[in-house]
Amino acid sequence: MRLPPLDEDRLDDDQRAVLAALRAGPRGAGVGLVGPFGVWVRAPAVGGPTQALGAAVRYATSLADDVREVAICTVGAHYHARFEFAAHRALAEQAGVAAAALERLREGNAPGFDGAQDLAWRVARSLLEQHRLDDTLYAEAGATFGEAGLVELVTTIGYYCLVSLTLNAFDVPLTAAMADPWPAD
Repeated sequence: MRLPPLDEDRLDDDQRAVLAALRAGPRGAGVGLVGPFGVWVRAPAVGGPTQALGAAVRYATSLADDVREVAICTVGAHYHARFEFAAHRALAEQAGVAAAALERLREGNAPGFDGAQDLAWRVARSLLEQHRLDDTLYAEAGATFGEAGLVELVTTIGYYCLVSLTLNAFDVPLTAAMADPWPAD
């Protein structure tokens, strides 16, 4: 980690407020200063709103859990964001995403998802690589996810780009329970 470790007892009032909001929200009382949260708490003016957006994206959208996790893992794999991919790969598998498909995604290959999972992957990949959706993909995603769902999917992809860039910029380490998805990098 490029930033010095934080001591919760030494946080200022604004930093404590961000941590308290994290713990009071859907992530639960056990959330700590790991992952992007240990970065964002240092800048409460952006950390507070950013974690709130993350809570909305993760817990309050109409997207199915598997669809959301495929989009998140696609972003994490694109950026080789170790913490992100490791954390959300486990969540994706819990949501019913095939481990073999996630492994192919990690390797940089076409994962072979089916149905809405495949569509979420194609939307995420198009936004990450072409920075837009062509008319055909836009129409397909709109028909499948609906207007609000497509807005939620694009917002999820964008939010996890921010997460991945934060993790990479500050070289945020994996927890002891995580396996490094790209140990040779």
